[in-house]
Amino acid sequence: MSQYDYIKDIAKFGLENDQEGLLTVLNDLIEYSKKSKKINFAIQLQSILKEAIHQKQSKSLTKVGSDTYYNRIEEREVGELILEKLTSDYSFENIVVEKTVKKQLDYFLMEHQSAELLRKFDLPISNKVLLHGESGCGKTLASYVIAGELKKMMVVVNLGAIVSSKLGETSKNLAKIFKKAALEECIIFIDEFDSLGKVRDYNQDHGEMKRVVNTILQLFDYLPQDSIVIAATNQKEMVDEALLRRFDLSIEFALPDTEKIKELVKLTLKNGQFKFDKPNSVNLIIKFAQGLSYYSIQKTLVTAIKRSLFDQVGKAENIKSTISTSVWRELIEEEKSALGKH
Repeated sequence: MSQYDYIKDIAKFGLENDQEGLLTVLNDLIEYSKKSKKINFAIQLQSILKEAIHQKQSKSLTKVGSDTYYNRIEEREVGELILEKLTSDYSFENIVVEKTVKKQLDYFLMEHQSAELLRKFDLPISNKVLLHGESGCGKTLASYVIAGELKKMMVVVNLGAIVSSKLGETSKNLAKIFKKAALEECIIFIDEFDSLGKVRDYNQDHGEMKRVVNTILQLFDYLPQDSIVIAATNQKEMVDEALLRRFDLSIEFALPDTEKIKELVKLTLKNGQFKFDKPNSVNLIIKFAQGLSYYSIQKTLVTAIKRSLFDQVGKAENIKSTISTSVWRELIEEEKSALGKH
């Protein structure tokens, strides 16, 4: 059967309200998608199907105080702790990083792609990663690359909802998220991981922060090797030392040098649609851009492309796809000024 045949069957069973037939063909489509290497689509469809089944079950009458009753309450609570669930199409082709960073990520991915080999020799599989360094240097993008390369669902944690001023609540929230990851063999992504140290900002004793740290340590120890936790922070020094030691991998993301900025420019303009009006000036601008993050540099370049197009509107019949180097330099200067980097 082709994908079109599956879609026709889905429409047929859906219109006929044949739930059994619909579930069968959806499961068949998931397997077909996996075999035809449309993995992300299969993962998304699988997730939709699971949630639909859960919702259908929750509509039936449930006895208050029963296991089902408490499971439904927990599912709702966990949903509030998740910012988003996503799959990724990103690969190493979408990111510019230092060679050492790529090497570390390569070996991490290799461990999961060769999990059976490691298990054969009773070797542990690394599944706890700390990404740290300057803001805008690829930490979040690296998490998307990991999810994309491993074809795993990623759960982005809503840290604002997890951290609570109520005694013991933060630890309970963390346990709920890790339980979900263990059941679904997915990736947990916790951005601004240092914020967990801000429990001390609330009017609580030092014991509460200690409890949170101990909870994370225990959750790390019992995390199944098929699940992954990725934590990102701009302030590694804020993270408890005991937690830092528990990560299997700690990767630092630094500001780009001139070579990496050149790679970023090449990646941004990879479709070949846009060219610089003064190619000889580009190297000087790249040198001037040092000190800014990958994000800031790419943002100024994309803005320069848009402004270069807008500046031609009403002035020429045929708009040229050229980038004004003077506009780009001006935007970099503005970005440096706004960030206090002169």
